[in-house]
Amino acid sequence: MELAKIEILLEKYLDAKTTLAEEDILKKFFSQEDVPAHLLEYKELFNYFTNNVLDTSSKQITLPAEKTNFKWLSIAAAVVLFVSIFSLYQNDLAEKREAQQAYFETQKALNLISQSLNKGGNAIAQLQTFENTQNKIFKNK
Repeated sequence: MELAKIEILLEKYLDAKTTLAEEDILKKFFSQEDVPAHLLEYKELFNYFTNNVLDTSSKQITLPAEKTNFKWLSIAAAVVLFVSIFSLYQNDLAEKREAQQAYFETQKALNLISQSLNKGGNAIAQLQTFENTQNKIFKNK
């Protein structure tokens, strides 16, 4: 293979602009025994990829079991409990305020009715006095 073409492909490879077919040409070139001295450093690079493709590890990797952090779970449960108690307390206060407001409105309405009935009672008392006087004058049977 022409050395100039290999050097051009090598520059493209280092700029990450080669195709897979061009990389195969480079791998074949650097797998030969006689490589020019100024390109020997690249021979190790390409031979590394071809030689170490089949390397595997026999070491067993074990991942630690995931522990549930009950501390944060209990804190979250406590926060939920406090928020629910606070909201229930606020609802209780709102219901008490509404009941008190309804009580005052009912008291006002009953006072108005009482005043009207008292006026009517006074009018009836005056009519009773008028009727008693009329009975004295006219002596009805």
